[in-house]
Parts: sequence; C-alpha cells; structure tokens
Amino acid sequence: MASNIANTASLSIFINSSNLKSKKDWSHLYLGFKNSKQFASLRSKKPTIFASSAQFIVDRSPVKARSGAPLVVEVDLGARSYPVYIGSGLLDQPELLQRHVHGNRVLVVTNDTVEPLFLAKVIHALTRDNSDISVESMVLPDGEKYKSTEHLMKIFDKAIESKLDRTCTFVALGGGVIGDMCGFAAASFLRGVGFIQIPTTLMSQVDSSVGGKTGINHRLGKNLIGAIYQPQSVLIDTDTLRTLPDRELASGFAEIIKLGLIRDAEFFEWLEKNMQLLVARDPRAMVYAIKRSCEIKAEIVSLDEMEIGLRAILNLGHTFGHAIETSVGYGRWLHGEAVAVGTMIAVDMSYRLGWIDDSIVKRVGNILRQATLPIVPSETMTVDMFKSAMAFDKKVADGLQRLILLKGPLGNCIFTGDYDRKALDDTLAVFTKSSINI
Repeated sequence: MASNIANTASLSIFINSSNLKSKKDWSHLYLGFKNSKQFASLRSKKPTIFASSAQFIVDRSPVKARSGAPLVVEVDLGARSYPVYIGSGLLDQPELLQRHVHGNRVLVVTNDTVEPLFLAKVIHALTRDNSDISVESMVLPDGEKYKSTEHLMKIFDKAIESKLDRTCTFVALGGGVIGDMCGFAAASFLRGVGFIQIPTTLMSQVDSSVGGKTGINHRLGKNLIGAIYQPQSVLIDTDTLRTLPDRELASGFAEIIKLGLIRDAEFFEWLEKNMQLLVARDPRAMVYAIKRSCEIKAEIVSLDEMEIGLRAILNLGHTFGHAIETSVGYGRWLHGEAVAVGTMIAVDMSYRLGWIDDSIVKRVGNILRQATLPIVPSETMTVDMFKSAMAFDKKVADGLQRLILLKGPLGNCIFTGDYDRKALDDTLAVFTKSSINI
C-alpha cells in the first residue's frame, strides 16, 4: 500500500559495529562529504539508521576484579571522557569521589527515599580526610511526577542561597529522576558546573546515569526539556541495590534486555540463561549485567554523543513507553515497566512488517515475563491516546513519526520513518484490546 509508506528520502546509513568501533570511524560518515553543507543536507533528509551486532566481540570471561578495586568502563569523548566505576562497597572508597570534585563546594541532590539510606555515607566519602570540602544537600520528594520545573527551581534556589560559584560540584544521589534533574541543574547553573552521578537504582545504573542526557518532563510529554551534559564520573556501588524494591529492580531489567536486542545477541542469550539469577539478585550475575550494559551504552554514546542518528537506537520501545507514562500520569507506571510494554509493541510491529522471525517475538515475550515485567498496556490505553502522546515524541521530525524497530537477526535494529503505517495501526489496535495472546 504505497499510500501508507512514509515519504522519506531513499537514503540510508548502515551502521555495523564490526566497522564502526571508534569516533574516528563514525566521523567517516561526515568526512565522506565534500563539505559540512552536504552532511547537513543528509541529516535534513532523515536517513534510515541501521545498527547491527554482527562480528561484535564480547569478553565472556567471568567478571573479576582485585578485592575492593572497581571495574571501570570508559566513556570515550575526548577531553570530556569520564569513568564509570562499578563494584561493591565503592561508597567506602572516598578517593573515587574526591578525585572528581571540582573546587571545595559540593551540593548533593537526593530524594526522601534515598536520603536516610545513603546521604550520610556520601557526605562522609566526600569529606573524609579532606576538611577543605564543604557539602550542602537538597532533598526532594521521590517520584516521576516531581521531575518538573517547580522542583528543578528548588535545586537552583538551594545553590543560589548557598552562594555556590562556578567551581562547585553537583552530585546526583538517587535514581533516574534525581540524576536527570540534578544533571540539568548542573548544566544550567551559572551556565555549567561540575557534576557527578551516584545512581542507586538498577535503571539509573545501566541507563540514565551514562551518556549525559538530563532534563525534566512537561505535561505533554516526557523529557521534552533538557540538555546533553556529561558528568565528571559515574560511581555505581552495587550495594545500593540491596534496598531496592523488587518492582524497581525489574524496571531496570527492561533497559538491560533492550541493549541486548539492539546491539548484542550474545548478551541477550546470556540474559535468557541467567535472568533467574538476576531476579534473585545474584551479585556476580548483577555486576556482569551492569558492566556489559554500561559498555554497550558507552560505545554508542562515544560514537554519537548528540544523537545525530546511531544513539537513537537506545530508544527502542521508548516512543510507545513514553506514551503510556504520559497518558496514564507520571509515576503510575515505572519507566522500565512502560519501556517493557513499548519494546513488546515495537517487536510485534517489526514482525508484522516482515522484518523479524516470529521466534524473536516469542523470545522477547518470554524474557520480559521472566523479568516479572508487563507486556501489555493498561486497559485504559487507546489507539488515540498512543498517537496523541507519540506526536510529541522527540524523534518526530517535520511531522514524521520515526521509530526504532528490529530488522534482521537478533541484535539488529533500524531507526526509520519509512514503514507501512497500517502495520503501526494494526499493532496499536491489538495492544489496546483487553484480551491479548502473546
């Protein structure tokens, strides 16, 4: 049905991790053009982006580290590169934090759930054997519905009232909401100050703390206001997961599963075999899953920090998931729960387009169930609600709804607006009926 096919240029960029392993390789996409205007012209035509896990070599050896020494994943952004420290007991190693503090004034932003658990420990780590460091703290209410302009202003109020200057450092202590808001505040306060991430949820450890995306929600859409602003470091103390509720833990699994689907088939297969260990919080399995997730995201961010194309694949399931979060009200669904359903919708649509085998649909449904995640939206969601919210998605360009979908063998995906619109309509119609057999 030609009338249902998006009107896009017949221009594609193929991105395969076997031949794009560094920013230098990625830059060839630019250097292949005679001048910047030609490259800008290509970008304006909204090319289709293909990503593949072909020949992507992964170290499957058991995760080992010296006693007390963190595993380190480097986010390679040239002069703005930074480490992601991963391990148990890292909050008891003050040098890991202090080496990344700018100046001698620190503002720790946290929420009222995390504050009684970890704030004192973080302040102690920042100041131990270093009397020059002065720490202020800001405690916000916990929840997605507080990721707003009103609560962002409370961070600015605290910073200004404390007379912090450009040499200060902001520290985000909490999950994705705190990390996003604190990071956006750091990007904006005095036009940019130092920033450290200490994520305390699985979701924030494997996704939102790495890559520099910061921001707040708007009533019409999630994360519509923000900036890409990289931290000086990310410190992931896996001990913080001991206090994480099971529902929050499962929410993080959605992002981990997504990374295997879009980039690393072997990792996805490992997750299928080890999901029960992860649900049971096996420390060794958890550290490996976090490390591998951070490696995949760091690689993609290093190649496309500003989301010109490739980085968009990290949003598999997010267009549909954000529509659920926006429509039912922020905080009613956890982000990972909505992403899990969104991923299932994207996978189902990919199958309807004939782009993947039905075995992938079954495998995705099975692993999401193993992770105790939902695979269908609430019965209140309608096709119109999905489409209304999706119209405000950040990936929309010139009115064209672009999606991340799977195409080809497991580990391959596509970012495109060139698809049969009937497949989208049919998929949404199925997922908004109360009786779905997936």
